[in-house]
Amino acid sequence: MYGPGVVVCARPAPGAAASRHRTTVDALSARPIAVAGDTAVICSAGGTDPALLDRLRDGGLPVGDDLREFRDEAGFTARVTEALADGLLVSAEYPLPTALCPDERAVKSGQLVGFLNNKASISTFVDPRFHARRTVVTRAELAEAAPAEKSWVLKAATNDAHGGSLDVYLHEAGEQVEFPAFTDVLGEFVVEEYLHITRNWGVQLYVAADGVARLLAVTEQRVDATGVYVGGRFGLVSAPPADLLAECLAITQRAADVGYRGLCSLDCAETRDGQLVMLDLNFRITSGSVPLLALASVRPDALDGHAESVKLTVAAPLADLLAHLRPALSAGGVLVTSGHDTTRTDNPVALSTLQLLVFGDDPDDVTARRGALEAEIA
Repeated sequence: MYGPGVVVCARPAPGAAASRHRTTVDALSARPIAVAGDTAVICSAGGTDPALLDRLRDGGLPVGDDLREFRDEAGFTARVTEALADGLLVSAEYPLPTALCPDERAVKSGQLVGFLNNKASISTFVDPRFHARRTVVTRAELAEAAPAEKSWVLKAATNDAHGGSLDVYLHEAGEQVEFPAFTDVLGEFVVEEYLHITRNWGVQLYVAADGVARLLAVTEQRVDATGVYVGGRFGLVSAPPADLLAECLAITQRAADVGYRGLCSLDCAETRDGQLVMLDLNFRITSGSVPLLALASVRPDALDGHAESVKLTVAAPLADLLAHLRPALSAGGVLVTSGHDTTRTDNPVALSTLQLLVFGDDPDDVTARRGALEAEIA
């Protein structure tokens, strides 16, 4: 996908919003490590714990051999600057300021990445047949556009990476409205209809250097009772209708035609009343693409079976979490795909996260083992 001569940077630049969500954005930077191979990665030191890297390699993953780690905000800026000095092109998965990374040194410009991922830009790339009802409103209009007596979904409308996946809020009619923190720092928002979804897909695609959009795979989204994403299903999943899948490929090609290169994940769904809608365009490496690439690298046969991803979070060192999970990992059918330990950075919050993929031939067994892992750590 990227290869030598490119450094992947899957983290927003330093700033007030990024600092507010340090744990999240630092963990984002570590996700590509497991599948980087000969592509350099600018990554938080929280993702390069020796015990974690040993586990990734033991799993047979093509772990990056050029990991340019940082431990604080100044270190992040320094790693980007050093990569440019080394003559590398930067594939920034979140927009970086041109003062830090000029457009001519980037695989895709920060302005393009920001625009493609802006929740208000979806209508630019999506055929009207697949639009959900949504309205872009200012902060002054927000209270009237999002009343307590109606159900709605609130999303951030900004070209800036501001919160690392913390930019969606779901409200059910009759509940008390508690606007999320991003409404305090942004000036524009998307208010979208609350859909009753029966099937929810993450269509994984990519655009290589030749500028052609290609399908990687289709995954299914797992959501909790409130509709928030908690993981994915991989392998043998129900396929979306052909015209919806064709639209996903067309959207990606439209982005490719204006300069996008790299991975993307398009979230789409079918509702109870048969409506087919595009929910989100994620033009970056995502929590759906990394497990898929990991499985394809070491167990491609497992893609003909069933797999589910899970994220575990504890207030303990990552090495302790890995040691606790050793019996489950040794039993097989579980692949570690990424992790992060804040204690290896200057972040004062002690928190470790681990991303795993549970796979096998029996879907019920996969779901049960994934649930057992969640319950054990919870």
